[in-house]
Amino acid sequence: MADENKEEEDFEIGEDLEIIKTTRRNAGSGTWVIGSLNNHKFEALVFPEAASHREWEVNGDSRISKLCIRRLSDQKIVFNWDRGPDVSADPTVQKIVDFLCAGLADSIFTQ
Repeated sequence: MADENKEEEDFEIGEDLEIIKTTRRNAGSGTWVIGSLNNHKFEALVFPEAASHREWEVNGDSRISKLCIRRLSDQKIVFNWDRGPDVSADPTVQKIVDFLCAGLADSIFTQ
C-alpha cells in the first residue's frame, strides 16, 4: 500500500486522465462520463448548467451531481456522491475529486 501511495505522489493528479465514454441522458441535459485517472475509475453525471440547489453538486459548484470513484487495485468505492455524500474521500482521493470538480463539466461541454 505504501508503494501505491508513493506512485500516486510521483505525478500530478489528472496527468493520466482518460475519458473512456460519454453518454448523453435521454431525459434532461446531463451527460454520463466514465473515465480513469491516478489508478482510479470514475463515473460522473455532469451538466452544462449549475443545479438549482448548489448543495446537490459535488463541492457546490462543479456541475457534477453524481460521482463514484473506485480504486482499480481492489475495486473498492473510495468516494460516492449522489446529491450528497455517501462515501467520503480520504486526502488522496479528495485531490482526484477536486481535480474533476475543477474542470470535468467544462471539458465535456466545450468539446
